[in-house]
Amino acid sequence: MSHHILIIGANGGIAKALIKQYCQNQDTVTVHSVSRSDVVHSYANQNHSVFDTSAESEIIKFLQATTQKGIRFDKVICTTGVLHRVSEDTNIGSLKPEKRLEDIQQSALAEYFAVNTILPALWLKHLVKSVNKNRACLIFFSARVGSISENGLGGWYGYRASKAALNMIVKTASIEYKRRTPNSVLACYHPGTVDTELSKPFQANVKPGKLFTAQYTAERLLEHIEQLDCEQSPYYFDWDGQNIQY
Repeated sequence: MSHHILIIGANGGIAKALIKQYCQNQDTVTVHSVSRSDVVHSYANQNHSVFDTSAESEIIKFLQATTQKGIRFDKVICTTGVLHRVSEDTNIGSLKPEKRLEDIQQSALAEYFAVNTILPALWLKHLVKSVNKNRACLIFFSARVGSISENGLGGWYGYRASKAALNMIVKTASIEYKRRTPNSVLACYHPGTVDTELSKPFQANVKPGKLFTAQYTAERLLEHIEQLDCEQSPYYFDWDGQNIQY
């Protein structure tokens, strides 16, 4: 019997590592990966779909197609997120974390929430009908800086707020999921600081030994997923398995 894994945001560094782990190490797994662009490398047990993963109509179309094939997802991992962007295209513009109140821009806030909060919320909305009713685990990549109670540094207004909002979306959705799919686990996951494009401008400030490879954080997540209990859902935890305060 094949288990079906859905990876949202398949071209990110951690997503690629997760796909590799699942496809190479688990014979009974089929990985369904989705992203806005094609993948450079795919595996025999990987089905990749290219579409706008933030468009609700496209999400609906994809999930309707998988349902018609009799597919129910055992695990869903949403790895999407935006923190910064350097762009010479004036139509797109650059994006970087705010250092002070004067740096807040309406367009930047809108993008942070669109990618970090609204996109995962739309997937949560429709996945409730597409997960395995016997056992399903849905993981959404959050961040420790999304913790309101742990915020002692300030700054990064848009990123912090959008991740805090994601945490609330997942926590609230978990209440409804418990009624509609009682055997589901929902979780927000902080992967740590990983050597990917998202963290590159900020790696100089990382403490020795705290900059992880994508492979390492993927391995840790796969270990933790197997330990999650639907009775304790929702979770907000880090790469080391430690709970984070909301």
